[in-house]
Amino acid sequence: MGWLTKDIERAPCTVEISHKFESLHAHLRFNNGAVVYPGDEVQVKGPEIMAPFGEIVIEDREAIIVRASKVERLWTRLTGDFEVMELCEFSFSEEVTL
Repeated sequence: MGWLTKDIERAPCTVEISHKFESLHAHLRFNNGAVVYPGDEVQVKGPEIMAPFGEIVIEDREAIIVRASKVERLWTRLTGDFEVMELCEFSFSEEVTL
């Protein structure tokens, strides 16, 4: 990985989609122990997975990891906190209720 070049890595993965009342989630686990760093992009190959209500669907797939260049990784680390703050919503009120 260079300062301006990107590397591409392929990794086997397991995708778990849950569409239950208790839990609505999608998890991806790399089966070879690959780790995603700031600025990296992950694309899972294959058709869309739709889990019917009340079920959990687990499938083995292949993921393509596009590794960020050193410049992109540094930029992501420097600006990441600002982007996370955009997701926060703060509310201040004078009334206190318990």
